[in-house]
Amino acid sequence: MLELPLFPLNSVLFPGTLIHLHIFEERYKEMISLCLDSKQPFGVVLIAEGTEAFGSAKPHMIGCTARIARVQPLEHGRMDITAVGQERFEIQSLHYEHPYLTGLVEMRPIERGNMRTLIRAVEQLRPPVMRYLDILSRVENVQFQLPDWPNDPVAFAYLAAGILQQVPQTSKQALLASNKAVQLLGRIQGLYQFEVTLLEMMVARSEEPGEDLLNTFFSDN
Repeated sequence: MLELPLFPLNSVLFPGTLIHLHIFEERYKEMISLCLDSKQPFGVVLIAEGTEAFGSAKPHMIGCTARIARVQPLEHGRMDITAVGQERFEIQSLHYEHPYLTGLVEMRPIERGNMRTLIRAVEQLRPPVMRYLDILSRVENVQFQLPDWPNDPVAFAYLAAGILQQVPQTSKQALLASNKAVQLLGRIQGLYQFEVTLLEMMVARSEEPGEDLLNTFFSDN
């Protein structure tokens, strides 16, 4: 087991994906400085209860380690960082001795199972992922820079999970909590089928007179 600094956030980090953070609270300045000095990762965990900034938060027990890849120093000790998700872990106990949260964690690599089964699942998942990105780019009028899709089925699954835009973070947490790769791919497949159907409905609505597509489907409420 490993004692790990924890960063509770309102977002889920998956292995192999990037997270960009603006560090401005004193406790997290201290935490990130420690990680930089000791070249150790920190853990990203989705908040179950509480607030992200200037408060305490109870995290979900499954998280992902984050290795700092880039640091942009700013005024007053603030910084922007980019970190890369690495390993899935489960919190065994939470500790409160430091200004920031720490936890005793155990790494929980996903069970891969049969490789042929995973490859078939990826082949089924790839078309809705590409369809999703194509429709989303037209709906939001944004040209997405497509990633270099990994050949490894688990890496592909985590990258596909991270790309989903409108899915609730609790649904993404369920993906991260999947213990078996075939289960993970099946859950992602279901989410993409739903999201593609939703986006196709949005495109159809946009063609109706008087419809404001973005305000209808992407309001703050």
